[in-house]
Amino acid sequence: MTTLPWFWRAELLFVLFILLMGVFLVKLTGSFVVPTVLCLSVYLLRHLFYINRLLSWLRFGKASHLPAGDGIWEEIYYLIFRIRKRNRHRKKLLLKMLERFRTSTAALPDATIVLGSRDQIEWFNEAAERLLGIRRGDIGQNIGNLLRSPKFTRYLRQGDYRNTVSILSPVVDRIQLDVRIVPYGNDLRLLVAQDVTQLRFMERVRSDFIANVSHELRTPLTVLRGYVETLNDAGDRMPGNYQQMFVRMEEQTSRMQNLVEGLLSLTRLESVSPGVHDPVDVPAMLESICADARLLDGHGPALSLILDTPDGLLGSDPELHSAFSNLIFNAVKYTPAPGEVTVHWFRDSNEKIRLDVSDTGPGIAPEHLPRLTERFYRVNQETGKNHTGSGLGLAIVKHVLSRHGSELEITSTLGQGSRFSCAFASSRISPTDRLAG
Repeated sequence: MTTLPWFWRAELLFVLFILLMGVFLVKLTGSFVVPTVLCLSVYLLRHLFYINRLLSWLRFGKASHLPAGDGIWEEIYYLIFRIRKRNRHRKKLLLKMLERFRTSTAALPDATIVLGSRDQIEWFNEAAERLLGIRRGDIGQNIGNLLRSPKFTRYLRQGDYRNTVSILSPVVDRIQLDVRIVPYGNDLRLLVAQDVTQLRFMERVRSDFIANVSHELRTPLTVLRGYVETLNDAGDRMPGNYQQMFVRMEEQTSRMQNLVEGLLSLTRLESVSPGVHDPVDVPAMLESICADARLLDGHGPALSLILDTPDGLLGSDPELHSAFSNLIFNAVKYTPAPGEVTVHWFRDSNEKIRLDVSDTGPGIAPEHLPRLTERFYRVNQETGKNHTGSGLGLAIVKHVLSRHGSELEITSTLGQGSRFSCAFASSRISPTDRLAG
């Protein structure tokens, strides 16, 4: 049999005492009603007394002071006291954690602002005061009223925080900031603004250097290739070993020219802001590219084009032509006969318009996939063909797709082939009736 806790035993003893007093009063007075009411009143008043003591303690008493009680009320007081003590300890820990967070965040070189559910400023560090001009009196103000950059206002209104937005510092001249918003907690967001002035300067220096060197190389390479082609056209009039040397020289100068053109294309893509939204007839473009690709290698793989939609895109015709031709030409070059290359233009289930370029080539090992769009990164494939690309094609594709709001998706299985895909949002679709009827 389970033994009752001490406080229940004490409570039952008090009840038993009240009952005995009631029995005594009934025998003394000869009345049952008056003693019963009196005993119940005493028991009720006792509980009201301890309830009032509990209320006074919770409202005015010290958390470290345990009020006196007996029976069940002594246990209730103790349990509440223990809960308050534990909560007080937890509160101290949370305050210490919050203070450490504020101290560490205040030391960050990046401007950091905590935004509420309505984009109001709730907290910021010293870097936000230095780079964004936020003051203590701005607590509670909407961040959009203080950072009046149209690009930031649009970024804040759209609510798509996957990317960053570049703005100029409102208080420091010529300081460029990359602003990112990170949602967390319950409708809270963390705004982080990083000073990228030096980084942008170094990128501009690198881009200018590549552009200048590429321009300087273009002219001598053109002249050199012209002379090599002239000598190579001499044919039988030249010794056989010389003829073979000029063939190799022509191949290498052609390769260097392609490399220079690729670097110039990348430089243009990085330096010019994306702003072209002209209608582009993509089905016609794909037909033209596929026709050229079939002439690339007369003994190459079978190339098929599937156009499931006549719609085109809004964007830059030269840029899209460069990206799509790189994808298709690569698939043809690196797929040995009797393989197959399939180019598919269609709308997917998400109402996006998509291009898939699939091949039955040797495939690409998983460790290479994340790096395929890096400049000059190439995978050596045993295809039986001697293809020496520049390693810039997929880098160009990546930049073009990024400028058109898309990304390159690559899936591949060794020995089975690869698929290069890109999807464009419905806002980029340019409807046509080219294939109607």
